[in-house]
Amino acid sequence: MKSGRHNKLLAGLAAADCAAIVAGRHGQPFDVLGPHSDGADGCWVRVFLPGAAEVRAVDAAGGAIGEAFVLRHHEGLFEGRLPRAAARSYRLAVLWQSGTSDTIHDPYRFFSTVTAFDLWLLGQGTHARPYQVLGAEPCEQDDVAGTRFTVWAPRARRVSVVGDFNFWDTRRHPMRALGTSGFWELFLPGVGDGALYKYAILSGDGREIEPKADPYARRAELRPGTASIVMRLPPPVPFVESRRAANALDRPMSVYEVHLASWQRPADDAHGFLSWDELGERLARYVAELGFTHVELLPVNEHPFDGSWGYQPTAMYAPTARFGDPAGFRRFVARLHAAGVGVIVDWVPAHFPADAHGLAQFDGAPLYEYADPREGVHRDWHTLIYDLRRPQVRNFLIGSALYFIERFGVDGLRVDAVASMLYRDYSRRPGEWLPNEHGGRENLEAIGFLRELNTLIGTTFPGAIMIAEESTAFPLVSKPPSVDGLGFHYKWNIGWMNDTLRYVSRPVEHRGAHREEISFGLMYTHSENYVLPVSHDEVVHGKRSLLGRMPGSRGEQFAHLRAYLGFMYAHPGRKLLFMGCEFAQQREWNHDGTLDWDLLSDDDHAGVQSLVRELNLLLRTQPALHAWDDEPRGFTWLDVAQQHPAVFAFLRSAPTGETALVVVNFGAETLRNYQVGVPQAGPWRIVLDTAGVPARRQKREFVARRSPAGGQAFSLALDCGPLRAIFLQQTPSQVA
Repeated sequence: MKSGRHNKLLAGLAAADCAAIVAGRHGQPFDVLGPHSDGADGCWVRVFLPGAAEVRAVDAAGGAIGEAFVLRHHEGLFEGRLPRAAARSYRLAVLWQSGTSDTIHDPYRFFSTVTAFDLWLLGQGTHARPYQVLGAEPCEQDDVAGTRFTVWAPRARRVSVVGDFNFWDTRRHPMRALGTSGFWELFLPGVGDGALYKYAILSGDGREIEPKADPYARRAELRPGTASIVMRLPPPVPFVESRRAANALDRPMSVYEVHLASWQRPADDAHGFLSWDELGERLARYVAELGFTHVELLPVNEHPFDGSWGYQPTAMYAPTARFGDPAGFRRFVARLHAAGVGVIVDWVPAHFPADAHGLAQFDGAPLYEYADPREGVHRDWHTLIYDLRRPQVRNFLIGSALYFIERFGVDGLRVDAVASMLYRDYSRRPGEWLPNEHGGRENLEAIGFLRELNTLIGTTFPGAIMIAEESTAFPLVSKPPSVDGLGFHYKWNIGWMNDTLRYVSRPVEHRGAHREEISFGLMYTHSENYVLPVSHDEVVHGKRSLLGRMPGSRGEQFAHLRAYLGFMYAHPGRKLLFMGCEFAQQREWNHDGTLDWDLLSDDDHAGVQSLVRELNLLLRTQPALHAWDDEPRGFTWLDVAQQHPAVFAFLRSAPTGETALVVVNFGAETLRNYQVGVPQAGPWRIVLDTAGVPARRQKREFVARRSPAGGQAFSLALDCGPLRAIFLQQTPSQVA
């Protein structure tokens, strides 16, 4: 190679470009690095390898191509000339200043594999599966194994991939800007599964901000680590017909809500966690044995602060590393499914934490969040609010929802804090919020987002469940977008929960004046498809445990709780019970510990657990208790504390003609010859008594005769002890 030709190249490299590459501030590294035609039959190659002493190009067999590269800058910028035919296949033989040597591939000789169509879809926010393009994907280019990194950072001057493979050096691997799309991409040969990485971003105003975790990371470090981890895209999990059928609206649903980190812990390590496999085995066995149809997991996305319970996630695509890797989570879901139990996960699109390594000011300015704090800051939770006006942000969130259903096989999502999304003035005083374009308080872009989300989930995965935690009177939450609904399948009935828990917390003698706290829920219960939630929020922060809310002596507290659970299971709506409530945990939930499983050695606690098992069995086997949950014809009041101040009686009906009679005595007195109306004559038998009275000690069958009561043509008289709920059944074949 002639020195004159080489000097010509050196003269053509602008000093500013050289300085920017060496300083790690060049926004278009492919304009400088990699192969570039010399206008004749060769190409010039520039590489930046800090710490290198000598570099030369070699072929696949290790044979030298041309002469050794010339050092252009003492920090490690080299250049040399190669035949044009070698431009797509050369390797770099590097002698390092430490005395070691390597043969590596040059990342800057590879073309981008992100298509123009992908970029258009991502820019429009309509990519069906953005996680197939964005993030870190192990792959091969030109038969070379590595990982393609792709990220959205539209206002960045420069984005670099940093990781344990390049000493976290922002100078070594600056990315390619894909035109003016705002997306950046780089293929790194030799980087594969398990590599730690982040994105180092130079902001639009020239600031080097703290390296960011990948928004689309499929795996993340366990706290206090904050790096993303390269992981191959998991294959889809088929949404099989048996799951679809089990999730149908007319099927029974009884949900066990679980915070996995504190459900059970290793016996020899109170501060450690069980693995996904251990949790799957234990939880599947326990939940199936108690007869729950589904589990609902508090958020499993990676989150840095244990005390957030997962509701401040920093990785919307990565299951938490607390229990193992994402493959373990797939096995966990499969193990629950094998036991006949569906899996719902809490999912948080309402807000995100302001951790410096996360989404906050991702490219040096508000990107995922609203810029104006009157829109973009949750004052209650000290978190940031997604800017749902941006199509890329909507695509990011909807992609996350699809990812957990498609790639992990979960049955559905419970969407957290929907009320905070729907209203711009949520938890804000006058002057602290901005109205919508029509001057109203509704967040129109959030409403549109939720409809888009639920429509896409419903069409892509028929049978998947979408549940809203929504506490206001916003209309049609669980109705289809075609009739101006939000498109959820279910809505949490938080009003029912507040009213009924307030009622059962009152002393018995005061309940007569508050009957509406039991009855009011039936005024609106058929306006939505409801879930009755006795959730984690009701057993923390000084509210006491469910058992602890009940008045009276210890024995009375257990009786109150059993009667309340009976009423809950008899009431229209799907059931949700937080872990520990099924055996009457005595103390408040502590996310840093484990449930008090030793309480099950006590007969009273074991008795509550046994009752929950019986209630779940009855719910699953008696259509009258679930088939018409959402239909007014499925419920009929017989007595709203009219004969006695704390006694309620009602009928539940099914399309099969089966009928259930439920009497709940929240009072302290035994009912003698309590007359209750029924629609049919003939024998009615007790199928469940929350007091657990053995059959040998009570009458189990009653005969209804023509004697009007409670608006019914027939009636029967029965005895019912204090603080209990009894279920009676008459099937069509029993009609006299």
